[in-house]
Amino acid sequence: MSEIKKDWQQRTELLLGEEKMERLRRAHVLVVGLGGVGAYAAEMICRAGVGKMTIVDADTVQPSNINRQLPATHSVLGRPKAEVLAERFKDINPELELNVLPVYLKDEAIPELLDSASFDFIVDAIDTVAPKCYLIYHALQRGLKIVSSMGAGAKRDITQIRFADLWETYHCGLSKAVRKRLQKMGMKRKLPVVFSTEQADEHAVILVDNEQNKKSTAGTVSYMPAVFGCYLAEYVIRKI
Repeated sequence: MSEIKKDWQQRTELLLGEEKMERLRRAHVLVVGLGGVGAYAAEMICRAGVGKMTIVDADTVQPSNINRQLPATHSVLGRPKAEVLAERFKDINPELELNVLPVYLKDEAIPELLDSASFDFIVDAIDTVAPKCYLIYHALQRGLKIVSSMGAGAKRDITQIRFADLWETYHCGLSKAVRKRLQKMGMKRKLPVVFSTEQADEHAVILVDNEQNKKSTAGTVSYMPAVFGCYLAEYVIRKI
């Protein structure tokens, strides 16, 4: 290992230990969804020293992303989020093995993706119900380790963010929609999720008619998606 690599990872190794660091360096993590939550989760996993990542997101950086999304700055407007983050992650860890997929993950492509590599962990940060549920379904069906983000929108109190099993969540519209869809698919297994017990601010939710698989969108404050992402990263790092 190079001296530079030893230097930038030494603080993490002091806390986690050499054996854990070696497991992280050997691990391959798949992160699907690189918006407000997923980008922060992916970066924290990258900075922890994971050796290989596959990142998936088809979206480009838009002005409306700047208030809360890690890759979103005025200088990169219009660029694919996956490509912006790939440059950032390789700058953090030049030895990171990175597979970048700037694509919209359609339902039929999910099994192919999950079978394309040996993933040690999957981070689901998708914010649309159909592909989210298909990813969860096929991951659980294959016995793959996965942690999923529920809704951070229309909420502002970070003290109410929790880990829970999907089937025990409450005050979360996305959780309810995911549970309903998974039940229709015949899947009711335990799924670790990050969610908030806070009641959503109904005045911060608006209906939309031009977004795929989304019926509404919600106002979001800068720090909430970041904290959700850190929760996801902590779970992955702890469980690897």
